[in-house]
Amino acid sequence: MSDERTSNDDNHDRASSDEVPSRVTDDVLDQVAENGPLAVLVSEPRTEIAIESLRTEGVYDDERAVSPSTDGKITLPVTRPPTETQVVDIVRQVDPTYRTTDLDDVLEARGWTEADLENAPGSWAVVGDVVLVTIPPACPDEEAVADALLDLHGGAATVLADEGVDGVGREPQTRHLAGERDTETVHVEHGTHYALDPSEVMFSPGNQAERVRMGDVVETDEQVLDMFAGIGYFTLPMARAGASVTATELNPTAFRYLLENAVANGVADRIDAYNADCRDVAPGVRVDRVVMGYYGTSAADSDPHHSGADTSRSSEEPESRANAGHEFLPVALDALESGGTLHYHEACPESRLPDRPRSRLERAVADAGRELVDVEQRRVKTHSAGVVHVVLDATVE
Repeated sequence: MSDERTSNDDNHDRASSDEVPSRVTDDVLDQVAENGPLAVLVSEPRTEIAIESLRTEGVYDDERAVSPSTDGKITLPVTRPPTETQVVDIVRQVDPTYRTTDLDDVLEARGWTEADLENAPGSWAVVGDVVLVTIPPACPDEEAVADALLDLHGGAATVLADEGVDGVGREPQTRHLAGERDTETVHVEHGTHYALDPSEVMFSPGNQAERVRMGDVVETDEQVLDMFAGIGYFTLPMARAGASVTATELNPTAFRYLLENAVANGVADRIDAYNADCRDVAPGVRVDRVVMGYYGTSAADSDPHHSGADTSRSSEEPESRANAGHEFLPVALDALESGGTLHYHEACPESRLPDRPRSRLERAVADAGRELVDVEQRRVKTHSAGVVHVVLDATVE
């Protein structure tokens, strides 16, 4: 694969020293259309951040491979010029490399039989530049799977085997399969940057839509309590939207990332963070909105090999961690102003939907002497076999 610049040399020299959002003339676009697909150059350390930013803009091209350029630059394929992502230059690819996007196809090309493929992973998650994959017990060759996943995800640097969580702290249990040993990364969603180490704190890609939604529903200057903040899953989008957020998190590792992410996203002045139990902080605040993103570890409701929430609290006491999410409702209601909004999350067997989450909420509101004015239940994702993660948006007087 070779690249040809679409900008003149003077413009390239200027951009190389300071990556800036791209601006492309109509003449350049005509040239690209005639001579080859479009790509951008970024500095190698920014590869993963740039890929996620391009995905957010909807311009990243998954059908072509990421490839090295010159002088420590990386070529990233795009379908059209980005307008928000910072890039060094815009190029056209004269002879692009197209990549397979199906794991089974890659493995089959490497000699796997149909019987082998039946025991290959059916899904995986990409967090920043780390791929997390659950390896089936009968998988013929986990190292081959890991190498194939690195080929599928050109911006990925590491593959970890996801072996669930352990103990009352719900700490991720992982094994290194391929790539770099340093698993600290930055995951970007809709402009929000999440620094984390997936081997130390939980992150659920399946909650992406809910994280984005929280940034959309919150209003500027709202006072919010995020009772289980983690690394800032909901806190950061809400603060970026202009809310002032009181965020509590017990796990010191997650809390450290929360502080770092607040600074990295430019919202440290709108986040009041506490490395503490939410029940110790909530009585001192009165807010317009409460987010309860943790739903507990009830054995009847959750698969022991999956995280119950987006948070990990290695320092939490066993008797505290054992509480299901609905047991925190009285604390949430005490902090919520009249007319405020409560976002209550629960993992519930499908057979008990929609009644159980709502009845728990109604009972807690009645016990608090409050009135439930309006409630809407939304499905977030499948949590495990037969269990669904839902969230209830409730207005409480």
